[in-house]
Amino acid sequence: MGKYVRIVTEIPGPKSRAALGEKERWVANPLAPLAPFFAARAEGTVVEDLDGNRFLDFSGGWGCLNVGYNHPKVLRAVQEQLARFTHTDFTAIPYTPYVELARRLAQLAPGPSPKKCAFFNSGAEAVENAVKIARAATGRKAVLVFENAFHGRTLLALTMTHKAFPYKAGFGPYAPDVFRLPYPYPYRNPVPLEEIERRLLSTVDPKEVACCVVEPVIGEGGFIVPPPEFLPFLRELADRHGFLLVCDEVQSGVGRTGKFFACEHFGVEPDLICVAKSIAAGLPLSGVIGKAEIMDRLIPGAIGSTYGGNPLACAAALAVLEVIEEERLLERAQRLGEVLKRELGRMAQKFPVIGEVRGLGAMVGVELVKDRATKEPAPELTKAIQREALSRGLIFPTAGLHGNVIRFLLPLTTPEDALLEGLAILEEAFQAVLAKVPA
Repeated sequence: MGKYVRIVTEIPGPKSRAALGEKERWVANPLAPLAPFFAARAEGTVVEDLDGNRFLDFSGGWGCLNVGYNHPKVLRAVQEQLARFTHTDFTAIPYTPYVELARRLAQLAPGPSPKKCAFFNSGAEAVENAVKIARAATGRKAVLVFENAFHGRTLLALTMTHKAFPYKAGFGPYAPDVFRLPYPYPYRNPVPLEEIERRLLSTVDPKEVACCVVEPVIGEGGFIVPPPEFLPFLRELADRHGFLLVCDEVQSGVGRTGKFFACEHFGVEPDLICVAKSIAAGLPLSGVIGKAEIMDRLIPGAIGSTYGGNPLACAAALAVLEVIEEERLLERAQRLGEVLKRELGRMAQKFPVIGEVRGLGAMVGVELVKDRATKEPAPELTKAIQREALSRGLIFPTAGLHGNVIRFLLPLTTPEDALLEGLAILEEAFQAVLAKVPA
C-alpha cells in the first residue's frame, strides 16, 4: 500500500467482474478497455474502482486530463454554464464562451500573424477540417503526412494515420491524394532532411499539395521527438512550394511538453494548428487555430458542427486555461519530465530491455527492445509489464507501430510523490516480469 495506491481485492474485484459480464453482453467487442475494472470515482491522478481499489492513472484518459480528474475550477465552470443553458449550435444562436475561447487560443498560438479559430468535437474532426480549410484556401488537393503518424479514426484521418493494425484493418478503401513521407526517428531512422524532400519530389508534384500535416512530437506512433531542424525545414519547404503547414497538436498541445504548443520548442509558426484532448478536461471539444487570412478564405457555412464548441465544453476549456496559468503547469510539465527522465534513465542502467528514454517536457516515452544492439522491438514484454503494473495499481498506455513504447500521459497536476510512487510500481513490474524471462 502506498499513499495513493490501494489494492484491497483481486483485480478485477467482484463488482467489476459483474460489470465486465454486462459489458460483454451489451457492448461491441472492438471496444476493448485497457483496465479490467470499472471506475467509480476519480480525483487528480487517482481512480477508484467499484470495489474500492485505488489506482494511479498515468494514461490521463488517453491524454485528455492535463489538469487532472475533477479539477474544482473546471467543475465549477461547467456547473455554472449548465445552469445557464446546455446547448445551442453556435451557427444558430451564438454565445460568448465560444468567442472568448477563440480569443484566448488565438492569442496563445505562436507567431505574429493574427489568428482565428473554429471549434469541433474530436481530434479527428479537427484534422479533417484543417485539411478542408487548406484545400479550400489553396485550391489544391494533395495532403502530405508522415510515417508513425496518428491523426484519428474517421475516413480521411484514418487514411492519414500510419499504423495499420488495429486501426486501419478492414476499413479500406481509403481517401485519395494522401502521400506519406519519412519522419526523422533518431533512435531508429535518423533520415536526413534532403531525403524527405527527395521523397516528396518523387511522390507528388508540390504544386498540387494543399498542406503538410505533422505532429511536432509523434504521439501514438511512439513519442518520437524529431531533431530541432525538422519543423523549420518543413516551414521553409511549405513556403517554397506554396502549401500550408498544419501542426497536429491533439496530443502534444495544452502544455504537455512544457510549452502550450509543442511547435513552440522549434520556433515555428504553423499556418493551422489542431487542438483537442486536454483542451476541455475530457469534455468533447477540438479546434483549428489558424492564420486569420487563411481561415477567412472559406465561404460562410463551409465548416461547422452541431455540437462543435458546445457551451459546456467551452466553459471547461476556459477554466483549463486559467488552471494552466494559475498553477504554472507549463513549468510543472518541465519538472515532471525531469523526474521521469531521471528515474527512467536510472532504470535503463538496471534493465537492458530499455532501449531509449526520450521526450519533451512531460511527454516522455520508454522504448523496449529485445536486444540493444539489434533494437528488435519487444511488444510482448511491453504488454506483460503493462499488465503487471496494472495489477499493482499503475495504469499507463503503450505506443509505437510495434506497441513496444511505454508512454506517460499523467496529469500535469500530479504531485511529485505520486509520480515517484507510480515509477516505483513500474520498476517492480519490470523486476517481476523480467524474473520470469530466460536470460
